[in-house]
Amino acid sequence: MKNSTLLFLVKKTDGKITEVCLAMKKRGFGIGRWNGVGGKVEDGESIKDATIREAKEEIGITASDLQKVGEIAFSFKFKPDYNQLVHIYITESWEGEPIESEEMSPAWYKADELPYTTMWPDDIFWLPKVLDGEKIKAGFTFGEQETILEQKVEIDNGGL
Repeated sequence: MKNSTLLFLVKKTDGKITEVCLAMKKRGFGIGRWNGVGGKVEDGESIKDATIREAKEEIGITASDLQKVGEIAFSFKFKPDYNQLVHIYITESWEGEPIESEEMSPAWYKADELPYTTMWPDDIFWLPKVLDGEKIKAGFTFGEQETILEQKVEIDNGGL
């Protein structure tokens, strides 16, 4: 299973995440969905370095102080080339302002008002936990038209 990355820029008030930067995918895998930024890990690249590179390419920021908050194994029954292990990070630290690129168009959302109906269907099952400070390990199997066939989400505050 290939490694991929996913990063959410967050803003906190009194230690609680209150805002999340999502980006609308404009082309390729996940087109038409709001998500964090991220992508494939290139040969010889660390997962953190890939996360920082993808954020720079997709929304023009330089992320730092990445906090790993989860891992999700995604299996696509009818498109095994899409199978991937996604390493999920959040950060409150970055240089620059999120800007639109050819691939992504960023926007800020209140943490309790995320547009789950236009995000990946699995996000509703794990992202609220992450935004509440939990760390997760999960697995999702998708069928045709990205319907969830199997899911498992576990809290893992010690192992990541």
